[in-house]
Amino acid sequence: MTAHEASFRDPSGFVFIDQGIVRRQINPIYFNTFNALENSTVFKTLHKKGLLIPHTVTSRTATEIIITPEPFTFITYPYEWSFEMYKQAALLTLKIQKYALSKDFILKDASAYNVTYHEGKPIFIDTLSFDSYVEGTPWRAYKQFITHFFGPLVLAKYHGTAIFKMMQSHIDGIPVSLISSLLPTKTKLSPVLQSNIHLLAKMEAKHSTDYKVETVVRTLSRKQQSNILETLYNYINKLNPQEESEWGDYYTKTNYDKAAFDAKTVLLRSWVKDIAPKTAIDIGGNDGTFGRAIMEYVDHLIVTDIDSNAVDQNLRVSQQQDATKMLPFVCDVLQPAPGIGLNNTERTSLVHRLAAYAPDVTLALALIHHMTLSGNVPFERSAQFFASFSSDLIIEFPKREDSWVTSLLDRKREFKDHFDFYNLANFEKGFAVYFDLIKKQEVSGTSRVLYHYKKRDNGQH
Repeated sequence: MTAHEASFRDPSGFVFIDQGIVRRQINPIYFNTFNALENSTVFKTLHKKGLLIPHTVTSRTATEIIITPEPFTFITYPYEWSFEMYKQAALLTLKIQKYALSKDFILKDASAYNVTYHEGKPIFIDTLSFDSYVEGTPWRAYKQFITHFFGPLVLAKYHGTAIFKMMQSHIDGIPVSLISSLLPTKTKLSPVLQSNIHLLAKMEAKHSTDYKVETVVRTLSRKQQSNILETLYNYINKLNPQEESEWGDYYTKTNYDKAAFDAKTVLLRSWVKDIAPKTAIDIGGNDGTFGRAIMEYVDHLIVTDIDSNAVDQNLRVSQQQDATKMLPFVCDVLQPAPGIGLNNTERTSLVHRLAAYAPDVTLALALIHHMTLSGNVPFERSAQFFASFSSDLIIEFPKREDSWVTSLLDRKREFKDHFDFYNLANFEKGFAVYFDLIKKQEVSGTSRVLYHYKKRDNGQH
């Protein structure tokens, strides 16, 4: 057995793949803690409340315990979350820490990578992140929580959710000194921000950048620690980003009427039903409107969008409707998340994760004109991107007379003539390199054409 590329840092154990099944090996150094957690109500309660991924004990020997966690369909990373997703993940971590503390345990680490989204909500996935609580000691994962959760959220409030992409280059969390320096001076007047960020940065500078909180704050009662957790929870719970976006209410600004919108929905549902997929992804799916239109035909649906506000709207609607099989997250198709960490393999690239997910159908509605005209991506390169993970592709092409296309072309100014290649014939030629055309149909009442493509076995001519 070899550890998964993302699971080698913890001496307590590691994750490995056994004939396609994800399992976790627990080493003897963690036996006592794991058995204590199993014998207490901690695991049972957290599993029942949907806060911690459930597991079963597969085998026990004198040298290892093997557990099999409940499988989840797709993993997302913090730099792919919207503001609300990041916020819910932070609150989940605080809830778990506060409950564990009440039962004489703690989270020994509070990495944002210990959380993913599963069945419509955040869930903690690192079973070995718990340790026994020693009376009077501070929470040793406190600083990690600040650098992984609290700091990024506060920065996003003032600078926008693009700040989350800093987690790609700071896999161990954004340094407290950097967080402090990027916040407005007025934030020093906030008791919560002053004590949990600015003062922490000052202490870090005084005691070296790798200091541990417990070397400075040697004692902290359980009540004091609980109060800190509650203060952080209440502050985060009230946080909202101060950014607006062009696409947050996209479907109130569509350039076609309700009849055309309904015609597109009927056509889409019919084609998806004929494909009979189990899994699907809607790339550039905005707030999930068209994703929800086909959700009855799939077991699991991913909806991505570049706009955090649109993803937030999708998340809220999905959670209100208890849509446990929809997973929204933030994705810029022109800059999909790369592989990061040691050997660029600790966190897998989005393209590799999508290839492993292998959706039965991919939707790309009103997306190709943005890729082509905003991103200057040739049609063949776009086709190559979709072919890297798609079997069946339903893609919408807005023609040159479409008002959104006209607007994008006008922004090109003196380079507008360079984009004369943007037409149906060249689109079809570019996609023919990787896909076979199954059918195409104009969307009634619009200047748009819907295509159903199937990827070739060899991927190209």
